[in-house]
Amino acid sequence: MKIRGAYAATLLSTLMLSGTAQAEYSAADEIKVLQGFKAGGGSDALAQLTQPFLRESLGVEFVNQYLPGATGAIAWTRLTKQSPEDGSVISITNTPMLMTNYIMNDSITYSIDELTPIANVVTDPGIIVVPEDSPYKTVEDFFAAAKGRPGEVTVGNSGVGGDDFFSTIMIEKATGLSFQKVPFQGDGPSATAAMGGKIDASFNNLGNVYGQIQSGSLRPLAVFARERLDILPNVPTLVEKDIDVVAGSSRGYSAPAGIPDEAREELIAAFESLKENEEFQKTAQERALNLDIQTGDDYGQMMQDMEGQFEVIWAEVKDEVNQ
Repeated sequence: MKIRGAYAATLLSTLMLSGTAQAEYSAADEIKVLQGFKAGGGSDALAQLTQPFLRESLGVEFVNQYLPGATGAIAWTRLTKQSPEDGSVISITNTPMLMTNYIMNDSITYSIDELTPIANVVTDPGIIVVPEDSPYKTVEDFFAAAKGRPGEVTVGNSGVGGDDFFSTIMIEKATGLSFQKVPFQGDGPSATAAMGGKIDASFNNLGNVYGQIQSGSLRPLAVFARERLDILPNVPTLVEKDIDVVAGSSRGYSAPAGIPDEAREELIAAFESLKENEEFQKTAQERALNLDIQTGDDYGQMMQDMEGQFEVIWAEVKDEVNQ
């Protein structure tokens, strides 16, 4: 993967949100943001968090276009194959789903080599949530039910190939359990189905369901983090239950390959400025969005590393999944 250009230090200082000057984005009067999922899910949560701050720093309006379907592949195919390479169109890129789409499906023809990685913003740990009136009070209750009824306990995910889909497979392999996997067009619909009692549980991402957890409409059973989270101190990790599964979803922004160096550098600088913005940090914390800002070449390397990791996982399970 070739990533052109370097950070422009003077531009970065201009774009710092704490500065007095407001830059004007060189590439367009507005930026169209492609989202591969329905409104209300994790991608939309990222957009609502970041874009007001980016609008201020770049002096440009952001217009979200929702293209749900094929677990994001419709939007990312549009980005790589059909979007202008001038910096006027970018997309929220969800990893590992961005790569697992084409790792799993030969008919999907885009690849990360056709992108200009701009910035990862959040890494959102996975979580098991059940309806408030669920009979499953603990993760042990939930796993016991799955053991007693193999393949019958229904678990929602954000779509085949998404991190929730893969975390379900990883848990099945680690425990010997079998779930009935129910795909939805994004995290939001999966959580809604769980709240409505249409599925037994949703394997989701914390940032997407934290509000429902706070309100009591969803009950968290376990998080897929290495250690317990400060905002959910009473919710165990799978690791402490001797199930070595750590998983989640990372979400950021990418442009088509070949955008002008100046536009790339301006976009990267805007995301770099978020690292020092206290209001942005506070807003992210309030929304339970775990910040993990990696820009430019670092984001590109992150994508490449994930691609290799999930190629190995898929090679191990594809025969079982395709039965």
